[in-house]
Amino acid sequence: MRINKYISETGFCSRRETNRLIAAGRITINGNVCEAGADVEPQDIVLIDGKAIPTNHSEPVYLALNKPVGIVCTAAEQVAGNIITYVNYPSRIFAIGRLDKASEGLILLTNDGGIVNQMMRSEHGHEKEYVVTVDKSVTDEFTWAMSRGVEILDVITKPCEVYWQSEYEFRIILTQGLNLQIRRMCKALGYRVLKLERIRIMNITLDKLERGQWRHLDEGELGLLLSKLK
Repeated sequence: MRINKYISETGFCSRRETNRLIAAGRITINGNVCEAGADVEPQDIVLIDGKAIPTNHSEPVYLALNKPVGIVCTAAEQVAGNIITYVNYPSRIFAIGRLDKASEGLILLTNDGGIVNQMMRSEHGHEKEYVVTVDKSVTDEFTWAMSRGVEILDVITKPCEVYWQSEYEFRIILTQGLNLQIRRMCKALGYRVLKLERIRIMNITLDKLERGQWRHLDEGELGLLLSKLK
């Protein structure tokens, strides 16, 4: 099993955070500094900062947060405005995916490493919906180009659903998650994003969650979410 999957499934931190720990030389396997992409066997001894990874015996936690602008989706305590300190949950959790610092809206947090791995696999095509405000009028040509696919980061983005919302606002439903994807797509078409809000992840919505607040997923929406990941 790859080291980042191994650690995320312990509930210690996400794959992304594991990669940061590896880059910082803080993870060892059998006494040797771990390298990116390393594999772990059942008998291997994996340490973080020289200590064994805590076993997660706590109940599974699934939270929805309406993230404000300025909060950073990292578990690194030294980063000002990190999402874990902001939520201040009494047990260890981490974010599923991310929203960039300048964006706001729905993000999920959990201590369940298994669900993170399933949700982050782009080939599963899990929907994420956003409302975006831009600096110029949203035209039919713009929404068509966005939905058809835009060249960013040396790839063409996957076709997606894009809907006109108002003169300077549109909704977009993505099934992939490239770095700063919506912002880069808009820039490639001559637009600048002024506001970006995620309003839905699969069947989970912001509902009436106020900015900055978080809540536990209820039994019904959690059950539907988990069923979609099977």
